[in-house]
Amino acid sequence: MTPDEVGEYAESLAQVKRKGTETQPAWYVHDRLVVRMADPTTAVVRVPLSERDALVETDPDGFGVPPRMEAHHKVEAYLDRARPEIVQMAIRLAWEMQRR
Repeated sequence: MTPDEVGEYAESLAQVKRKGTETQPAWYVHDRLVVRMADPTTAVVRVPLSERDALVETDPDGFGVPPRMEAHHKVEAYLDRARPEIVQMAIRLAWEMQRR
């Protein structure tokens, strides 16, 4: 999955708007983070803690939780390795959590 595909999918969800910068775009719903690009191959997705471990277990090469994110509702998606359908699932989970 590419950063452009991340953006296209995020923006297909209701009320999601692009913010951030040209090099580090981010997508928000109601001014709450859904997903942002940390670098060209890494997306940071805000997901419920209750779902985070399942995402990592489903695609362990494509997702990870670095120590700095352990206490936060975030997971990294490594776009060059992650299965696109699981990245989309993570983004949708983030959108569902943040749109409330």
